[in-house]
This record gives sequence, structure tokens and C-alpha cells, in this order.
Amino acid sequence: MKDILIVDDDSGVRSVLSKFLQAKQYVTEETDSGAAAIKKALKKEYDVVLLDQVMPEMTGTDVLIELQKITPQSKVIMMTGFGTIHDAIDAIKKGASEYIEKPFDLENLETMIRRCMEEKKFNRVLKKLDLDFTLSTLANPLRREVLKLIKSHDGIHLMQITKELNIDDHTKIVFHLRNLTNTGLIKKDEDKGYHLTKAGQRTYACLNIIEKHLA
Repeated sequence: MKDILIVDDDSGVRSVLSKFLQAKQYVTEETDSGAAAIKKALKKEYDVVLLDQVMPEMTGTDVLIELQKITPQSKVIMMTGFGTIHDAIDAIKKGASEYIEKPFDLENLETMIRRCMEEKKFNRVLKKLDLDFTLSTLANPLRREVLKLIKSHDGIHLMQITKELNIDDHTKIVFHLRNLTNTGLIKKDEDKGYHLTKAGQRTYACLNIIEKHLA
């Protein structure tokens, strides 16, 4: 599920955002105040919170600080009007992922949301992996290519790997296969075909996300 909480005291803004995002297959909830948003966050972790900067009683930054304590995994996009950009930038320093100025283009907003979703997924993958271990494993470009190839051709054999990668010296591939096996990312079956382990699947997911962010 892709859960979005919309926090804005303007009912028209909430309605437009909800209809647009629901048409994009997001699940949305709405609230008109910071206090109500905090209560909702206590009961449920949202993927992304669209948070208006200027609201009665509590500012968006005030709400952000509380959300960071309650649900730090949720990504927050600050929505700001003219004259409050400085406040939005301050919110970024306090932990918001993005800010967007009203009136905003809905497609641009959805791009921000997708980027936040990717960041949240990336953080979740990293929690399951040792960061130093993962980065050192992925540092060698040929090793990354071997990992991708095994992912796309489950049960692939040594000679097919060397052929696919156009490597004449198969000992180079043997070295990387041994490294990936020793670190628990791949395994070899009785027919000498290579497969990703669960750790390898997670590492591949991490690599895929990193490459998307750097593209």
C-alpha cells in the first residue's frame, strides 16, 4: 500500500490532492490540523505526509518535530505558500524530505512523492544489510554485473556468465563468484548453477535503488 496523509486546513486543497492521488492508486487520508495529524500518526505509519506549513495552533514545523519522534520512517513533504519559503527550508533542516510551493503542479508533487517512496524503500533495505559490507561488495563494477546476471538468469553457469559479460579470462569471473559466495550473496546448486541467496536478493534490491537514485 502507498499511504499518504494530507494535512491542510484548507478543505479545497485536501479534496483536490485526495482525488488526484487516489487516481494515481495512492491511499489517502485527510486532516485539517496538526494535532489531528499527530493523533493519526500514533495509530498508523504513513509512507508520506503532505504537511501544510501555515495552520492554526500548530505550524507545519511544529507538527514535523512531533512526527519525527512518533514515526521517523514517514517521509514529510512541506507545502508552503508565498512568503514562507524560509520556514520550509528550516523544516528541511529539521527532517522534512522535500518542500513544494503553492500553487504547485500536481504532477511535480507526485514525482516528489515517488522519490520519497524510493527513499523509504532504500532505508528499509539498508536496515536489513550491513552498510559497510554492502557497499564494499558492490564497489567492483564487474561484481555488480555478475550479481545482476545471476538475478536475471537464475541457475546460470560459469561459462554462460563469461559469455554474457564477454570476458575471455574465466578466472576473473571465478574470483568474483568465489567472493560473492563467501560473502553469502550467491550459492551454487548441484548442477553448478548459481542463484542469489536471500541476502543476495536484498543486496540486489539495494543496488537497484542506488542506481535509480544516481541515474
